[in-house]
Amino acid sequence: MTAADTASTGTPGTLYSRITDYANRPDPYPLYAELREHGVARQDDGSYLVGTHREIAALLHDPRISSDRRNRTVPDEVQGVPVAFIGRDDPEHERLRAIAMRPFGPPHAPGRIDAMHDEITAIAEELIDGLRGRDRIDLVEDFAYPLPVTVICRLLGVPREDEPRFHTWSETLIEGFDPTPGTDPAERQRVALQARTEMGLYLGELAEARRGKPSDDMLSAFVNDPGPDGGFTPTELMATAVLLLIAGHETTVNLITNSALTLLRHPDALQLMRERPELMPGMVEEVLRYEPPVQLLPQRTALTDVEVAGVTVPKGQPLILVLAAGNRDPLRFRDPDRFDPTRQDNQHLGFGSGVHSCFGAPLARIEGQIALTALIRRLDNPRLLQDPPVYRRSPILRGPRHLPLGVSGITD
Repeated sequence: MTAADTASTGTPGTLYSRITDYANRPDPYPLYAELREHGVARQDDGSYLVGTHREIAALLHDPRISSDRRNRTVPDEVQGVPVAFIGRDDPEHERLRAIAMRPFGPPHAPGRIDAMHDEITAIAEELIDGLRGRDRIDLVEDFAYPLPVTVICRLLGVPREDEPRFHTWSETLIEGFDPTPGTDPAERQRVALQARTEMGLYLGELAEARRGKPSDDMLSAFVNDPGPDGGFTPTELMATAVLLLIAGHETTVNLITNSALTLLRHPDALQLMRERPELMPGMVEEVLRYEPPVQLLPQRTALTDVEVAGVTVPKGQPLILVLAAGNRDPLRFRDPDRFDPTRQDNQHLGFGSGVHSCFGAPLARIEGQIALTALIRRLDNPRLLQDPPVYRRSPILRGPRHLPLGVSGITD
């Protein structure tokens, strides 16, 4: 049964279970439209879904809304797991984010991301060169995954020979986010905890080995230039490094793959990008609206009774902000179900907003623009071999697990 089938037979209280049902992963948008009709939908488990742009944007800026699961009436935080700053509130969140931001961007390192442009381009070109002689590729395995994982590993300072280790770790962690009914959450959390622990210990040891031996990478900066207010504790460093590595490439994999899939489904838009590559930044922004890599934020909690669109969300109850539903809200976007790479005033929710807006948005934008420009220029006659493709299990980080393409060749 598809989303279109269930949309007319379900109830508002089962929307989340239907959204997270893997059968609806290829097209959850009818369910998002149903959610917008309700504005705020209380679920059978006591959580509240929000799917309208105005309300989501307001809640992302509302200090009465917490990102810390410890504030829930029934806390669901896994004991013993170090939580990164995205799972904390100010002032703790602000302190940790500021330390992480110091070597990543303005004002202390304003040129770091721009300086990576040539290196990212070289990585993209090298990956495409490796496709020569083939008439069939998997865009995920052959390009969309290795590009951002290589970039974030080099940014952090992970040795190249260790980069493949992160594939298994990251896949395991993402599967741990999967709330699909019928799966064992305890087992998912156990396996994810093991992977997170192994990755954190690896990155912590790597950073510690650079203490007193500064190099031009973020792990080195964390231990050698923490800033005037002090640096991370060892546990905080491990949690932050794991977050940066996972968030720094998993979402970008989806951005690249969702972009390619969307362009191949819209030949006119693909041709426009070939003829006018200068429009690529706007195209990436439209994909972030139309097929966002992060579909929903499940970890918000009301710190007090909060009224949302006429519905009172009680203190301590979970709030699930469905960004992808807000991105297609007709009250905010004209003709929202139409893919328009020239769309103006595109204030999408693809990177969230407020104090928890995406830390790595500048890097993701540059990677997406470089990757899509290279693919469009060099893949000769690309075509979908499977549509819809096989999707990842996660309803949160939504994108194809594989994207098989036929190609007539690779151009210079």
